[in-house]
Amino acid sequence: MVTQITRGIKITVLTSFEGTYFKNYKLHFAFSYEITIENHSKDSVQLNTRHWEILDSLNDIEIVDGEGIIGKKPVLKPGEKHTYNSGCLLSSPFGAMSGYFNMINFTSTKIFKVIVPTFKLSAPFALN
Repeated sequence: MVTQITRGIKITVLTSFEGTYFKNYKLHFAFSYEITIENHSKDSVQLNTRHWEILDSLNDIEIVDGEGIIGKKPVLKPGEKHTYNSGCLLSSPFGAMSGYFNMINFTSTKIFKVIVPTFKLSAPFALN
């Protein structure tokens, strides 16, 4: 588990290895992650966009940008939290992800960046 707080917004990430499978005659390693976003600030905020950098130890970094998370743009009042699950496929048993969420502060109407700390993706059988 990794955690980071940016401007009163706490991000916690838990990861899990889900298994291997073949797709298009190629072995893939499936990972899931659970992200909890907690609003410890005094203002209501909304998550608008996401930016991911996905590192696969056998490939280049993949950049993923998009609206919201899992089709939602959650609004968090002070003290509230939002948890969601997602995943990614790698072509190797090792990798990592990092990124950020662009959020809007409803009090100041300013957009700010909330850092998602780097989290490792590793298959347990591949660890030494």
